[in-house]
Formats: sequence, C-alpha cells, structure tokens
Amino acid sequence: MPLLVRNVSLAWEEPEENLPARVARALRIPPAQISACRILRRALDARRHGDIRRIYSVEVQVQGQEQQVLRRARAGQAALYVEPPPPTIEPGNQALPSRPVIIGSGPAGLFAALLLADHGYRPLLLERGQDAPLRHRARHHFYTTGQFDPENNLLFGIGGAGTYSDGKLYSRTRDPRNTTVLNQLVRFGADPDIIVNTKPHIGSDRLPGIVRKIVKHIVAQGGEVRFGARVVDFELADVEPTLAPASSPADARASTSSPSPTRRIVAIRLESGQRIDADLCILAIGYSARDTYRILSERGVELQAKPFQMGVRIEHPQDMISRSQYGPAADRLPPADYQLVAKISRITKGQSQSQSQAHSQAQTQGDLWSFCMCPGGIIVPSNESHHEICTNGASNAKHNSPYANSGLVITIDPAEFDHDPLRGLEYQRHWERLAFQLSGSYAVPAQRAHDFLAQRRSDGQLDVSYPLGASPVMLQDMLPAAVTAALHRGLPMLNNMIRGYASDQGIITGPETRASSPVRIPRDDLTRQSSRVAGLYPVGEGAGYSGGIMSSATDGLKSAEKLIAQFAPAT
Repeated sequence: MPLLVRNVSLAWEEPEENLPARVARALRIPPAQISACRILRRALDARRHGDIRRIYSVEVQVQGQEQQVLRRARAGQAALYVEPPPPTIEPGNQALPSRPVIIGSGPAGLFAALLLADHGYRPLLLERGQDAPLRHRARHHFYTTGQFDPENNLLFGIGGAGTYSDGKLYSRTRDPRNTTVLNQLVRFGADPDIIVNTKPHIGSDRLPGIVRKIVKHIVAQGGEVRFGARVVDFELADVEPTLAPASSPADARASTSSPSPTRRIVAIRLESGQRIDADLCILAIGYSARDTYRILSERGVELQAKPFQMGVRIEHPQDMISRSQYGPAADRLPPADYQLVAKISRITKGQSQSQSQAHSQAQTQGDLWSFCMCPGGIIVPSNESHHEICTNGASNAKHNSPYANSGLVITIDPAEFDHDPLRGLEYQRHWERLAFQLSGSYAVPAQRAHDFLAQRRSDGQLDVSYPLGASPVMLQDMLPAAVTAALHRGLPMLNNMIRGYASDQGIITGPETRASSPVRIPRDDLTRQSSRVAGLYPVGEGAGYSGGIMSSATDGLKSAEKLIAQFAPAT
C-alpha cells in the first residue's frame, strides 16, 4: 500500500528531481527504497523572506513493509494512503419524459451538461450569449468604442462570467467532486499542474478555448448547444404523481423542504418565439440574469432575499504587493497575492457621512475583506445592461500585468432592501447606475486611497488597468454609507498589513456589486428541485448556492447526479 508523506520541502531554486531524496529523509530510509513518488499537493511558503520554499504532499511507493517504514518516519508526517474512489452514479429506471434542458453555460450549467452528455442523456444547453469568437469581438468593440451589447459581453456567452474572470480554482469545501472538476478541465486542455497546486489557476486567456472544447464534446456525445437562445418565459402545470419531487416515499420522509411543490415545469419559451418541452430543467442562469429572476417570480417560482457582498475594487502596482509579501525574493518569485481582513465592529449607516449622503439607516454587521484577488491582473467591467458600471478582476495564465487588484467588500444584510429579492437586484442596480452617472461614461469611477481617506477628489491622471479608463470622482457619492464607513475604518488597518496599501499607490475603483447574489432560489435539500416547482433544478451562483468556478461546477454536478439517479438515459 502506498504512503502519504506531508510537509516535504524544497528550496525555491531546488529542482523537483530532488523530491524523492527529501521524502526518503522524512521517512528515514535510503532513497533507493523508494520505487515511485507522485506529487499530490504543492504550495509556496514565503513566510520567511530569506527562505522561500515549496511544500509538498506526496504519494510514495516503498520497497519493504510499509508499517515498518511508518514506525521509523518522523512523527505525524506519514500515513498509509488510500486513493479516494471516483464517484459512481447508477442511472435510475424512471422513463425520461424529455431530454434535460440546461439554461446557462456558466460553470454550473456547463458541468451539469457535460456529466449528462457523458452518461447518454443528450442534454440541450441554452445560452443567451454567444460563442467565444463573437464574445471576443464584442468585448473588443466595447473597449475601443464604448458601445455595449447587453446580450454578448463579459457576463453572457459561452462559459458565463467565469470565462473572462480570473480563472481561480480555489474551493473552501472538501467535496470529492472538486477533483472531478479539475480532472475534467485538464481533460479539455488545462495545465495538469492545477490538480496539485494549492492555488490552481487557469487564466482568462486560456478558459475560452477550454470551454469551447467542452461544448464540442457535449455535442459529439449527442447533446445540443444553442447560443443566442434567451429564455423569456416558463410554462408550468399542476404536479402529476409521476413527477413528485422525491423519488421514493423514504426520500419524501427525508426531505427537508415543506410543503411539496404544487406545480411542475412543462416547457420554456425563447425570445425567438420557440416553445421547448422542458419537464426537467437545470436552471444555471448566473446572478446577472435579472430579467430571468423577474420572470421566475411572476410564474410563482419561490425567490428569497439573502445577504450579499458589495464594495469596491482596489488596484496597486504588482511590484509593491510582491515586495511586501516576499521581500528581496520578489524578483525571482511569481506575482504575490494576498488575503486581508479588517475586523470591524457593528457600523450604523450614516455615522461617517451626512444624512444627505446616507441612503438608509439600516445596520450592517461584518468585516471588510479582500475578495477575488488577481495578481498580475486587470480590472474589467461586469455590467449586463446599458449605462451601468460594476467591476470584476481578471488575469491571464502568466499573471503578466504590472497591476494587482482585489475586491474589498462587506456583507449587505437583506434588511437593507426589506428582504425583497427583486428589490435586492434593484439595490445593486441603483449603485451601478449612479456610478455611470458620476463617471459620465463607461470609464470606471476612481480615487486614490489616500485621497478617499482625506475626502478629496484625486487630481491628475489615474493610471488603472481598466480597459475603458478612469474618471476621478468622490467615491463616497456612489457607495452605500456602510461601505464608505467600512473603507474609512478598514483601509488604515490594511495599510498596517501591507505598507502603502492605503497610500497614493492604491487606486480605488467601483462599485463591486456582484461578489455574490442577493437572491436565493430555494430548493429541496434531498431532490435539489425547486421548493415550489418540480422538475426545476436551481444551481450555481444564480441560485444562491455557490461562489466561484469550483463551487458552481460541483453544484451543477450534484443536481445532474440527482437527475441521473432518478431517470434512465435517453434512447
């Protein structure tokens, strides 16, 4: 049986060919006794500026008795290793009423469609945006002319918003499907290092090609993918016993949602007027399809308000961040990232601003923290409608931009918008429209960090990576009072963590309104179907159950697995 050996280190410049010798030292055996060595995990340890190291977990095959080797190894560093078995999915025997329909080709929808296609279910994947070449063209047109296409942009199109995001593949969960997602990405062209790196990253320059290969494979397996297919209505009917939300009485007793759905999905309609049978529909719309949320609400699909994150995006010279994190070793290391939290007690809106600037007196509990940090990246627009501005971060595989950017966000409580999910969407839109009005164009509103703290407008040219340029404004005029107050209290704390963070080298842009969704589409915990509508499977960030590429992809996989477990494949 192989062994798992943890915390094996190499100096940064040391070749990985030395790894077996280091493992042998940890096991206190001769190097010749190691017959095989496979890297399971690789991390960078830069905590000591004078001693930058790579830390490994490895699977090792040894000659001789494993238990004897374990007794000789350094305490706690080695153990028997059992490879986690791949998940098995047994198809159900209930007749498939119609081919499964997936709405949205972001990570949740794309991986659900991929799993269904690989198991013979021939899914229909509908995407309101376009394929990669047309998305590239629309993006370039927007950046060079300022003319925006609300149906073909950085949010809508093949791969969803994730295609043009940073491509980070981090996950806080230990779901075994994380490995499945990484393996599938490698299968379709991603660097195999994403499987072992502790901070795997693909890059927005490589993601479009990968998602295109996934789409081609879905089609080759009998699935169908349509672009420019915007869903404008859902047709529902009364529940029939054969489509009850649970697959057995035992499942029904174990279900946590109550009451059971009284309606079921029958069909959807496209903007073209076409009606498509959709007895089974995976709803992976993302959190920027605001028009679809309204349609769902009108048709009786339950929506709930939930807390969401909002703030700004701050940018610095990457060299400044790297030298702060790595010290003198910065020149020989990859661009550094960071994760920062400013601990802030309860803030009452209006405390740090005049009543004319405070939009409500609601209270927000929480800290100011960095989100979606992009080393060697750029700030990109993430609006889905005309005359709105919101920001996001992206970076290429090589992290070769001279800039580093990160979101700085707080949590907005649903009380801010009266616990009304649709008003939560309007709350986001209010600040995005205000940002456009203050800017006067699609140039991003911006202010140097030290000017923001001093409450003065920044003068001179603001050098930012945002492709449409920057417009100097007083950011406090386009942010909720709670965000402004949190920034005033939190930025000095962050400056103590990274010197210069709140200086003139930091340029704040915004708003960052879409770190998460203000809407949740409740679903049954067991069947993963909508609480009110049988056959409708809400998944991903748009359903309020994930955040980021990995968690969205695994969420889509889970719902596809439930569908497979209930129904037989297409014939």
